[in-house]
Amino acid sequence: MTDALPQDTTGAAPPVPPEEYSDPPSFSASVDGLDLWLYPRGGERLEALLALVEGAKRSLKLCFYIFAEDDVGKRMRSALTQAAKRGVKATLIVDGFGAEADARFFRDFTAAGGDFRVFSSRASLRYLIRNHQKIALADDARAIVGGFNIADDYFAPPTDNGWNDLAVWLEGRAVSPLVDWYDNLLEWTDSDGVEWKHVRHAVREWDAGAGAVRWLMGGPTRKLSSWARTVGRDLENGRRLDLMMAYFSPPKRLLRKIGKIAQRGQANLVMAGKSDNAATIGASRSLYDYLLHKGADVYEFDACKMHTKLLVLDDAVYLGSANFDMRSLYINLEIVLRVEDAAFADRMREFIASHLPASLDVTPQVHRRRNTLWNRIRWNFSWFLVGVMDYTVSRRLNLGL
Repeated sequence: MTDALPQDTTGAAPPVPPEEYSDPPSFSASVDGLDLWLYPRGGERLEALLALVEGAKRSLKLCFYIFAEDDVGKRMRSALTQAAKRGVKATLIVDGFGAEADARFFRDFTAAGGDFRVFSSRASLRYLIRNHQKIALADDARAIVGGFNIADDYFAPPTDNGWNDLAVWLEGRAVSPLVDWYDNLLEWTDSDGVEWKHVRHAVREWDAGAGAVRWLMGGPTRKLSSWARTVGRDLENGRRLDLMMAYFSPPKRLLRKIGKIAQRGQANLVMAGKSDNAATIGASRSLYDYLLHKGADVYEFDACKMHTKLLVLDDAVYLGSANFDMRSLYINLEIVLRVEDAAFADRMREFIASHLPASLDVTPQVHRRRNTLWNRIRWNFSWFLVGVMDYTVSRRLNLGL
């Protein structure tokens, strides 16, 4: 998947072999009345998700971009069906483009009283807009969000090249705005297709509040969404950036802000070294020359495929469904939890740093060896594909990366 490299003689330490790497254990935190439990390990993440569904008493509200008809998909379908049978009002929304599972797959769930919806903009220019959110709510009191979808690879261990990802279980008063957002999403998603005027209005007018814990929403709107606007403002004034991002290909405006942080402070950027989409790796590599020139430290996580979306900027932590690229910033429907707390930010920096032993240190010397004319052509073409086309489309192109 990655470009072959000659043996490194520049002093950069090689990453830990994949067979020796294991994901960090789960951990917890409390911020401003919000209790959080974070699950980096796939098996623990799946058990937490199933426990949320199985423990629901009154209601379940779920939304996923990808829902596969594999073993994990069947386990989740069974848990949802059992919840519906015991009287829980269970609703599931999947994206019409990303999800493999359809109404036929959920026949038993709907027969038990479950509500299955498909978010789709049908055949139009808006068809490229995805509902990329991942949300699970139980009894309007407990929630799980993150970057993971419902498919085997999102819960498989690193030794099986499962996705490195992160789920966050949260309880507390901050869950209430998420309930309101989901209810809006359900209203848009009906049998006649997506009501885009309502989607654009809700994204544009979403009030993220001003507290330490805020929900930021992304989506297609003429003005910047709360997610794009807030992260852009924080980058403008930031001095310390630690980032672990599966798909990294931001516009030049935000890239320059990251470069300025690297110059006046510190920027540590962990990118994907493995993925199921070579174009996303090439797109990130097309930006390394600029980032390294500005003084950023760049790494590629090589132990397994990386799907984590995590950004720590000074005392603010961003985590959720959004990548740091054109699509997640301006096109797709995204949900991001912003937590501003110095202790939590330090803990998440430690979490990112724990992945560095399994990452390639992309020093200027390493980058120069890879930065051939042919690679630059492929990387720049990848950036175009990722910035303009859909990931699902570009994933099918073999660029030799």
